[in-house]
Amino acid sequence: MKRTELVGYLDDYLRIAEFEDKSQNGLQVEGAEEVARVAFAVDACQATFDQAVAAGAQLLVVHHGLLWDKPLRLVGPHYQRIRALIAGNCGLYAVHLPLDAHLEVGNNAELARLIGLRETYPFARYKGNVIGVAGQLEPPLELPALIGRLIQATATTPLRVLDHGPQQAARVGCISGGAASMLEEVKAAGLDTFVTGETDHATFHDMIELGLNVIFAGHYATETLGVKALSRHLEEKWGIETVFVDVPTGM
Repeated sequence: MKRTELVGYLDDYLRIAEFEDKSQNGLQVEGAEEVARVAFAVDACQATFDQAVAAGAQLLVVHHGLLWDKPLRLVGPHYQRIRALIAGNCGLYAVHLPLDAHLEVGNNAELARLIGLRETYPFARYKGNVIGVAGQLEPPLELPALIGRLIQATATTPLRVLDHGPQQAARVGCISGGAASMLEEVKAAGLDTFVTGETDHATFHDMIELGLNVIFAGHYATETLGVKALSRHLEEKWGIETVFVDVPTGM
């Protein structure tokens, strides 16, 4: 498949032009003109680049790209990373907030699906776009049972659980990654339980005082879901061979 055709499809399908984002979403490093195999990973780093090239990928799709809201000089680790991609003739495509928000292959849509939420709907506005997914657990679940579903979904034990809400989770919101600061959005949506990735010291007391259950399921773990779902989508739609590059951070 032509790289330009695949990138054009991804740009449109993921609606990257609609998002205000620190990430420079889209194609960040050009790579081969023909793409037969696409690698997927959470983070742009030396390890994922090396493994993508070793797997014979002509394009690597990541959630956290190399290029954000400030220019980086091509020196040190940044130079070595770019060099590895160019030497391996492997392009780099980044999709940050658009992949969090996507209602078919997004991190939060996948998280909601895997833990069994019903009657799901978007919630939580960030930089002008709604990025979270909320829904109902029917019947409500005791927190240990919900945690068990999260472990099954992410293959990772949550980093921490704060149980200051009801004993049974019924109205649950999901925002992957580092969304602990979005508690007011969670409470305004009438949710009793919040699933996110990363803990945050600054909001610890707010979580208690708002009477919420909060499950920190891991930044990395919650953001493997979207790239995996996107890889399955490309396989089904275009017959492209894909590979997932797993470089967990433990965070």
